[in-house]
Amino acid sequence: MESGPDDFELNGELHPGSPGFPDASLPPRGWRSRTINVNHYANKKSAAESMLDIALLMANASQLKAVIDQSPSFTFFVPLIVLISISLVLQIGVGVLLIFLVKYDLNNPAKHAKLDFLNNLATGLVFIIVVVNIFITAFGVQKPVVHLAPQL
Repeated sequence: MESGPDDFELNGELHPGSPGFPDASLPPRGWRSRTINVNHYANKKSAAESMLDIALLMANASQLKAVIDQSPSFTFFVPLIVLISISLVLQIGVGVLLIFLVKYDLNNPAKHAKLDFLNNLATGLVFIIVVVNIFITAFGVQKPVVHLAPQL
C-alpha cells in the first residue's frame, strides 16, 4: 500500500484515512482515560522532596556529632561546624517552604505566580544545600581515632 502525497504533510502530521492515523474512537495509546490532577502530582513531588530533605538532615546531624566528638584541635573543626550549621538551617527553611507549597492549590490560576516563585526559591535553596554539602564532604568528617596500647 503506497502513500499518496495527500496522506502526509511536510511537518509529519497525518490526515484521516492515512496509514498510521489513530482511530478517534479509541483512546490514545499509553495514556490513561482520566485526566491528571496536577495538584495531587505536585503534592506527591513535594512530599518526596521533604523525605529526602529529612534524610539529609539526619546525615548532617550525624556529621555534626562526629565533628564535635573530635576535638577543636581538628584542622577543619570550625569550618565544618559552620558549614554543617548553615546546611541544617537551610534544610529546615526548605522543609518549611515545602509545607507552604503543599498547602496551595495549583488549580487556582491566581496562585500560579506565588507558587512559581516559591518553587524557584526552594530549588535555589536546595542547590545551595548541595554545594554546602559538597564542601562538607571535601573537608572530610572523620570519626575520632582511638589509640590502643600494643598488647604484650
